[in-house]
Amino acid sequence: MGLDFQRLSGFRLNGIEALGFRRALAKAQAAGRDLAPLSTFKLAVVSNATMDFVADHLAAAAARHGVALEVIETDFDVVMQEALAATSKVNASNPNAVLLAVDHRWLGLGLAVDASGAEVEGAVTRLLQAARHFKNNSGGTPILSLLPTPGDALFGSFERSLAGSLASKIALVNQAILDFARDEGAYVLDVAAIANSVGVAEWFDPITWNAQKQPFAPAFSALYADRLGRLLGAIRGKARKCLVLDLDNTLWGGAIGDEGLEGIVLGQGSAAGEAFLSVQRTAKALKERGVILAVSSKNDDEVARSAFRKHTEMILKENDIAVFQANWTDKSSNLEAIATTLNIGLDSLVLLDDNPAERGHVRAALPMVAVPELPADPAYFAATLLAAGYFEAVSFNGDDVLRAASYAQDAQRAEVFAKARDLGDYLTSLDMVLRCGPIDGTNRSRVTQLMNKSNQFNLVTRRLTENEVASMEADPRMITLQAKLSDRFGDLGLIGVVTSSIDGTSATVTDWLMSCRVLGRKVEEAIYGVLLNSLAKRGVRRLNASYLPTKKNGMVSEHFDRLGMSRVKEHADGAVLYEVSVTDRTLQSLPMKIESAL
Repeated sequence: MGLDFQRLSGFRLNGIEALGFRRALAKAQAAGRDLAPLSTFKLAVVSNATMDFVADHLAAAAARHGVALEVIETDFDVVMQEALAATSKVNASNPNAVLLAVDHRWLGLGLAVDASGAEVEGAVTRLLQAARHFKNNSGGTPILSLLPTPGDALFGSFERSLAGSLASKIALVNQAILDFARDEGAYVLDVAAIANSVGVAEWFDPITWNAQKQPFAPAFSALYADRLGRLLGAIRGKARKCLVLDLDNTLWGGAIGDEGLEGIVLGQGSAAGEAFLSVQRTAKALKERGVILAVSSKNDDEVARSAFRKHTEMILKENDIAVFQANWTDKSSNLEAIATTLNIGLDSLVLLDDNPAERGHVRAALPMVAVPELPADPAYFAATLLAAGYFEAVSFNGDDVLRAASYAQDAQRAEVFAKARDLGDYLTSLDMVLRCGPIDGTNRSRVTQLMNKSNQFNLVTRRLTENEVASMEADPRMITLQAKLSDRFGDLGLIGVVTSSIDGTSATVTDWLMSCRVLGRKVEEAIYGVLLNSLAKRGVRRLNASYLPTKKNGMVSEHFDRLGMSRVKEHADGAVLYEVSVTDRTLQSLPMKIESAL
């Protein structure tokens, strides 16, 4: 059923249709229907304005980005009342996040110049006070809105240069919001960017504000909802991982098999050639921020690769591509092969293809693959891809940069494996180093990302916000473990997370998830040993654990059995409870060097 909702959300729904979608989803949620692959999310919305017309679009927008959303709405302009009262509607609802949809008017930022800075100080204090109260009283992570700047400028082009002008005041408040989000684990919805994309003269509608206190023109409610839906999807780890590129008339103009290397259109000197350069430039930038690049093209392999190897105007090179599928097989089969090779789900793929027939075929055969509808002119390809929000991010760190490169390294590892005498010989030859330590602020965003993206090697499948992870770090009753792995081919970054709660002399595994890319390396045995040793130091004598089955984690149904834990109880739904006596473990026999700070 969840896939049906997600498929329906992909259509352009008007206000009435979006409201019908919202009601149907709420009915399914109330009936306890299985909405997989959608991830549940409860969002409270507080505002100084009327947000009803936006809320009607939110369910469909969130489903489009992989989230089954429940919205907690509040009355008009009761932000501080909801924040301060411990039993308020928002605080009592236990939301995952609280959206503070407020603007410059609620913050008291006016047109008049304030050279003293009192307006900004008061606005920041009020906003962050509300955010902290929601965070502490509801448990939900705050989502703060970056403020758009109205087009009314008292000083014209000098407006932004003048301290105390409305534009300058809004810029200072926005910087305070960004600082708060970075330092205290909140999220940011860039409403300023949304308004700028359509034009602030159109965004701010004085008629609807005066009459109905609507914060922006109602025509943009679906756009606002979609941007918020992208953010919620990213929080839940639903952002896509891999961009699959067609070649002919997508990365260059013309068919290389017919026109030859010299005949394709690419590069400076023509509008079309520069348009295709912009596509490649965008793909390259996505790769450099951690998105995997792959190729799927109906072409001869050697001919297709020749452009990457020999064409002087190519921005993308062959080593930028993690998987290269150029053949005459149907595109859906190639996409399945790409996902299998990369060991990621089909719902992690985005296909960029100029051919409407190919796009239609893939949508019908593999509805979980994202396929943006491209306009006829390639000048719009890059903008269309980015505007769709498939690669929305809530964090960015070194591991994100490493990820794309590591897929190419996997091919080198596979080559070594093919030549090895046996598995033990192969693992020893990798010169692996496993580094384990407690989750910390530096790696918290990546840990949260892994928790929300991991489906297959995930024993309990809890989805947590960064704020919730930070709470675990600070809890003296918790042991948190983050594991990083490197080998002679490169650094794989953070590959595993285990958390355990301690109650006297007993402990319970609350999370155990790992990257599937390190399966078969005996990493799980090493992490298990580190965990037991850490628990033994804390006086723990017995460890309990659970396997909670989902549609995707069947591969780890016997994980705790393989580690030597004893089955205590089995439930009809497939859940299994385990226990084991905690003793110090000898780790030297494993094929890796282990460094533990636990």
